[in-house]
Amino acid sequence: MWPTSDPFIFCVHHLDHYPSGNDDMGPAASLAGRTLGQDFTVKDGWRMYHGERIPGFPAHPHRGFETVTIVLEGFVDHSDSHGAAGRYGNGDVQWMTAGSGLQHCEMFPLRNQDRDNPLELFQIWLNLPEKDKFAQPHFKMLWAENIPEVKHRDEQGRTTTVKVFAGSFAGESAPDPAPDSWAAEPANGVNIWTIRMEKGARWTLPAAGAEMHRSLYFYKGKNLSVAGMDVDSYQAIEMLSDQDVILESSGEDAFLLMLQGLPINEPVVQHGPFVMNSPDEIQQAIRDYRETGFGGWPWDRYDQVHPRDQVRFARYNNGKTETP
Repeated sequence: MWPTSDPFIFCVHHLDHYPSGNDDMGPAASLAGRTLGQDFTVKDGWRMYHGERIPGFPAHPHRGFETVTIVLEGFVDHSDSHGAAGRYGNGDVQWMTAGSGLQHCEMFPLRNQDRDNPLELFQIWLNLPEKDKFAQPHFKMLWAENIPEVKHRDEQGRTTTVKVFAGSFAGESAPDPAPDSWAAEPANGVNIWTIRMEKGARWTLPAAGAEMHRSLYFYKGKNLSVAGMDVDSYQAIEMLSDQDVILESSGEDAFLLMLQGLPINEPVVQHGPFVMNSPDEIQQAIRDYRETGFGGWPWDRYDQVHPRDQVRFARYNNGKTETP
């Protein structure tokens, strides 16, 4: 988990080398020696997280913020307390506004029975301002096929590739985020990009407004130089947003995530899955969840997954279904 700056709350990078799946889409491997329900220690290259038969995060509540889940490889199955569902992965993004409150589960189905099931994803928590803390819960799929990709070749012919999941770059704009998001207003300057630099590539990260908060996360590679300063792998770098910054990758391909946005500049009080503006609002969220379950749980299991052969899809609580 990496620290972030307002308007972001945190960012986590999951990388698990799951084995082949069993008939339930859990690991076809022994679970002995794991603290099931709380398995966050890497063992044999993977974790079960809160899952007990299938890895992932069974039903849990949220209020007052958004999750942006970027799946680089593998799949996530979504189900929520409003009856919505989906399967997404291999470059897809789910943008979910928790708003006034909902439960959802995020499970990692191991669909392949004849080979491994690698999973890599980012989950980014983006705050909501006070006026939108009680927005209607909503989720939107940003399918991989619609994510802009911009390639730049330096003087040596080496390529830097930028994928734009939020905001814009070099004239290319990401699909619209969820409607009540802080990112929905262009003036808030929310940009979420992944950046891949070939070994030996040189690239300039362009300046933005001075009031923006900008962070760069070097999540894979080695020998990266940022503005002439060497940066170790798996480090977070706070950037000055109003200056062009030269990046150079000299050791091997470098992989980075960039988060940028105008700060909300409001009090932030977080208690587990709730992010509000005051302790009283946190206590109210806990009471509301205990009393209402944020709509209850309409699914057979708290670790709900979809059929193995189900293709990528999103089904919304209004009954509409879409596929890429």
